Amino acid sequence: MAASTTSLKLDKELKGRVLRLATARRRSPHWIMLEAIGQYIEREEMREQFRQAAIASWNDYQATGLHVTVDEADTWLAKLENGDDVDPPECHG
Repeated sequence: MAASTTSLKLDKELKGRVLRLATARRRSPHWIMLEAIGQYIEREEMREQFRQAAIASWNDYQATGLHVTVDEADTWLAKLENGDDVDPPECHG
């Protein structure tokens, strides 16, 4: 994978924090920043996937009215926690 250069402007306090952490971890400031950016992007991508799934679920519910109640979901989850291999409850209108 080819890399390209991107510059960041950090205030003195943040730059100092990066340098201190890099020294403590025996890593370069470059490595620390790449790791931080990579973790942030991964976390935010997962958050966005969750958000999109929630929107799709809401739209599906709006279109069909199909759902399970909180009690049905809690009962199912309790069985899973006990180690039972059970199917999820059926959606109903």
